[in-house]
Amino acid sequence: MPTPPASLRRRPLLALPLLLAGRPLQAQPGEPVRLPRHISMPDPQLHYVRRIVELALSRAGSRLEVRPVDLDMTQGRTLIELASGRSPIDLMWTMTDRQRESSGLLPVRIPIDRGLLGWRLLLVRRSELTQWARVGSLKDLASRLAGQGHDWPDTTILRANGLQVGTSSVYDALFRMLAAGRIDYFPRSVLEIDAEMAGGRHPELAIAPDLMLHYPAAAYLFVSPSRPELAAELRTGLEAAVADGSFQRLHREQYGALIKAHPVSPERVLKLSNPLLPPETPTRRRELWLQPGETI
Repeated sequence: MPTPPASLRRRPLLALPLLLAGRPLQAQPGEPVRLPRHISMPDPQLHYVRRIVELALSRAGSRLEVRPVDLDMTQGRTLIELASGRSPIDLMWTMTDRQRESSGLLPVRIPIDRGLLGWRLLLVRRSELTQWARVGSLKDLASRLAGQGHDWPDTTILRANGLQVGTSSVYDALFRMLAAGRIDYFPRSVLEIDAEMAGGRHPELAIAPDLMLHYPAAAYLFVSPSRPELAAELRTGLEAAVADGSFQRLHREQYGALIKAHPVSPERVLKLSNPLLPPETPTRRRELWLQPGETI
């Protein structure tokens, strides 16, 4: 899912734990699990997320039904509503960071994307593809200007690694900025880029060949504080699915072809650090992650 604006997430979320004090948050037992279906910005990962939730509930021995709920609000607003405990949904999936994990939401700390949100392919101008074939280090990128949302976590990550970033508050504008030469490249997750380029929507743009930025990132299920029993069931079920291999099989079924469609040589994977990654992230659990170039 696209990263929500900071104006919609930081200050309100930080205040929520105080606002929620003393309020009754428990949902009734047996209530369906309500998952957001954003009608203003469709999420191409929704089908997979629903299957992951259903798998986790099954492995936990739960019979709860998963029910998508149409929403016409930004992801940032959805996060705020979810953390309030008064939301029309019970959980959502998004990239974790320190702020989100301290907002009152209940993170289920298993990266359901196996780290793919941190695999960033580069959209560039098609007319400059031959130039990008010569880029092989972060030093080569230092003189080029990346494009990102002005308050996306990726902006902080890129700058922390010494890269220049030009920003916009409008997602669609970044494609226009790239085409017009106002930025030089637009890093996009391997999960997002094919859908963004489908149907010839940006014929003047192309993916830089055999080149990837990679930083550790985890997409979690975040659960409403009104459903602690749901968070516990999802945690138990996902751990069981990891242990029996069904989690890995489902991920491979969903993303195996996509990963094979974007092969990258190990020497052209440019490694970045992620200063926003919470210390609780289970980066040492090898079975939870994939690395670029690894056979899935």
